[in-house]
Amino acid sequence: MIELSGVTKSFGSHQVLKGITGSVQRGEVVCLIGPSGSGKSTILRCINGLESYDGGAITVDGAKVDRADRSIVGIRTAMAMVFQRFNLFPHRTALENVVEGPIHVKKEPAAQALARGRDLLARVGLADKFEAYPAQLSGGQMQRVAIARALAMQPKAILFDEPTSALDPELVGEVLGVMKSLAEEGMTMLVVTHEMGFAREVADRVLFLDGGVIVEEGAAREVLSAPRNPRTQDFLRRVLKPI
Repeated sequence: MIELSGVTKSFGSHQVLKGITGSVQRGEVVCLIGPSGSGKSTILRCINGLESYDGGAITVDGAKVDRADRSIVGIRTAMAMVFQRFNLFPHRTALENVVEGPIHVKKEPAAQALARGRDLLARVGLADKFEAYPAQLSGGQMQRVAIARALAMQPKAILFDEPTSALDPELVGEVLGVMKSLAEEGMTMLVVTHEMGFAREVADRVLFLDGGVIVEEGAAREVLSAPRNPRTQDFLRRVLKPI
């Protein structure tokens, strides 16, 4: 579904990605973990065409990702993205946020988009929040609206960029619960996360990035329970350290 081959990316003189090669199969959940600044979010932004990449190749469902090509619109439609900071329109209700893309990008009939939008909000536990504005919602509720908005585009895969990092701890579970249900339904997902419990329980594979390279990858439970690389071991020792 997603293929990266030798992908490089620099911002000025700083090389962020140093030859990333990897893949996500259809129906697979892959988690990207690693320290801040290791290139995890940049990978997602390059896959979705929000950033250009300097070298190598990225393909989504067989189509090459190229920001300069008109096909990028189709790739972005097929590859929804859920951001760390929700990115909801503050002047639109939850339902209006969800149907914006289907109506204005995919040109769906409004009645059809609204009906599916209501169903999706109910699916993420927000059946009573159709008319609420973002300022009237908690962080967890806003992120669930963002997930419903992504699903409204009927994507082939969803990219999640640290979807719980901006949430209060008590709100994290409600978002991870929705993501877990999507995984169980077979949604292809590439997730940047610091939630190691979620990665261990839900992910098929984990990629550990550090300094712009993939240091270790493998089955999620194996990497998180018995990492082989000393750098992975040190990272997990720090993030899993008991309080």
